[in-house]
Amino acid sequence: MLRVTDEVATALAEGRPVVALESTIIAHGLPRPDNLRIAGEIEGVVRAGGAVPATIAVLDGQVRVGLDPAALAEIAGRDDVVKLGVRDLGPALVRRLPGATTVASTAHVAALAGISVFATGGLGGVHRGASASFDESADLTALSGTPIVVVCAGVKSILDVGATLERLETLSVPVLGFGTDRLAGFYLADAGHAVPWRVESAEEVARVLEARRGLGLPQAVVVANPLPPDEQMDPALHDRVLAEALAAAEAAGIGGKEATPFILGRFHAETGGESLRANVTLVLRNAALAARIAGALAA
Repeated sequence: MLRVTDEVATALAEGRPVVALESTIIAHGLPRPDNLRIAGEIEGVVRAGGAVPATIAVLDGQVRVGLDPAALAEIAGRDDVVKLGVRDLGPALVRRLPGATTVASTAHVAALAGISVFATGGLGGVHRGASASFDESADLTALSGTPIVVVCAGVKSILDVGATLERLETLSVPVLGFGTDRLAGFYLADAGHAVPWRVESAEEVARVLEARRGLGLPQAVVVANPLPPDEQMDPALHDRVLAEALAAAEAAGIGGKEATPFILGRFHAETGGESLRANVTLVLRNAALAARIAGALAA
């Protein structure tokens, strides 16, 4: 049920750098028709960094590792693409449903295929009010058992960032700030929390992963790559739209895995393009950094 493109398979066999990419951002995180164009740009940035992109999705009863242009267009354009976490992969494959993989399922499939580096936007985590709802992303537990480098812009700022950091600590998932002592804040440069470790180069990240492999440690390595302050979303606009979106989600009874796409959709609709600009910028920056890390690992 795992179908790896010839390009990705050849690169892996030859020890060349490969970067895994998720598909939920394409199907559910970005508005049409921009999503297909941006998906191509993300893959282009990986290639420009000397690595092979491997966008992961489910189509025709198979998990695809690497998408050709037709498959990428299908994931970007179909209305029936299901958001698939790890728990959803089996049923979706049996029913032959088209599916976009989350951080958790992308990381799992990438590791299964032998890919060591994965680039995404922001991590899922503990939702606000989780002390009552127990609403927590499966990304966290998946990362606790998947030995892969995940390059992200920190935790999605719509979540309870402090609680998410605490859960990552409990799960022994290391969080590295790339060139900073502060946690990247997704749309914002600073999430308001310190990171436990700081790294300065792609080579240092590669050495951290190799050291952990030598010790048999099973967790992912999270690399939080912040937006520069002059490229972040206006913090006042961010906070206002977030408060309004959280209130709207509560009023509509939207929670669980539907909450994040709903709230991000409100951001895209209410910020005059600012959240989309920031989202695209951070994803492209993460893809470029992931290519450098994959290159350092291959070297």
